[in-house]
Amino acid sequence: MNVAVFGSRGQLGAAIVAEFRAAHDVAALDHQAVDVADAAAVSAVLGRIKPDLIINCTGYNAVDAAEEFPADAMRVNAFAVRTLAREAQARGAALVHYGTDFVFDGTASTPYTEDAPLNPKSAYASSKMVGEWFALEAPRAYVLRVESLFGRAADGPPAKGSVETIVRAIRAGDTAKVFFDRIVSPTYVIDAARATRELVERSAPSGVYHCVNTGYTTWLDLAQEIARLLGGEGRFEAVSVASVKLPAARPVYCALSNRKLADAAFEMPTWQDALKRYLTIT
Repeated sequence: MNVAVFGSRGQLGAAIVAEFRAAHDVAALDHQAVDVADAAAVSAVLGRIKPDLIINCTGYNAVDAAEEFPADAMRVNAFAVRTLAREAQARGAALVHYGTDFVFDGTASTPYTEDAPLNPKSAYASSKMVGEWFALEAPRAYVLRVESLFGRAADGPPAKGSVETIVRAIRAGDTAKVFFDRIVSPTYVIDAARATRELVERSAPSGVYHCVNTGYTTWLDLAQEIARLLGGEGRFEAVSVASVKLPAARPVYCALSNRKLADAAFEMPTWQDALKRYLTIT
């Protein structure tokens, strides 16, 4: 199978490339190779590759900056996805696109399922919601919602994100500021890449899937688990979401149910198991 991966040098993209290269021909496309928001350039490169599968790992992820530059977020997170969906349809290819928990308003009290009502509360979240809609216009499309990504591929870029920030603070003996009330289902990029491959190779039904590690946690509890795995106690400043003034609203309750993914193709390991595996190799 010929696979075109856009955003191949990102945290998730590099893991996707590594996972698919084990069994497929992969064209790794970073921003230097092609601007995903340039429809003509995208069409030209896909014309050369002739992919059976297009995987979009790109994204405008500057959540707060999107409040000031919403058009930039829409250009990458929505209209570029429309281009990829149209290319997938024209070429008879499958499309994988990654979504986010931010499409929900965070007011739930039980894990969100894929069919829960969407209610984005920021420019970034709105652009991601529209991107989902465009992606699903492709005849065979998978929208995989991920959140709180952590980890890295062996030959990928350095790990980044909130988990890595906490890890660095603990190892340096610094105090990490963490939310005690924001609830998330973390996603290990290695597990997300494996789940993506399983979905595609098993020809699972198209649609939206929550591709997160099993379970959920507050950021404070997650930080304490990191400290335990690293053999220390850690120093944390526990804060509420409401006490931190940021340009873009953050959903407070972001737990996602991944039962649909397990029923279709792949049962994700727990976030504790994923965290242990990641910290073992760092």
